[in-house]
Amino acid sequence: MSREKKKIERVQTGVRIEKRVLQVLKAISAKHDIGLGDLIEGIVLHSFEGKPPFGEEGLAFIEQMRAAYGLDLTAEDSHMLTEK
Repeated sequence: MSREKKKIERVQTGVRIEKRVLQVLKAISAKHDIGLGDLIEGIVLHSFEGKPPFGEEGLAFIEQMRAAYGLDLTAEDSHMLTEK
């Protein structure tokens, strides 16, 4: 069963994001050969439905990238971040 592609309208945004989080996201998007915006859309759409956006292999890659970029933040930190 093939799904029909849906036409959408994208807008440019000026989102600020923690540097190491962005580095990991860019590494994931490069691994999957997709744009950063496409990756973020996919993560958000999965999250809206309560579905995990990554399987075991994806999570293992993310852990490698977290270590490589020194990303020690967790979901528990998400509402406790302040700017330098």
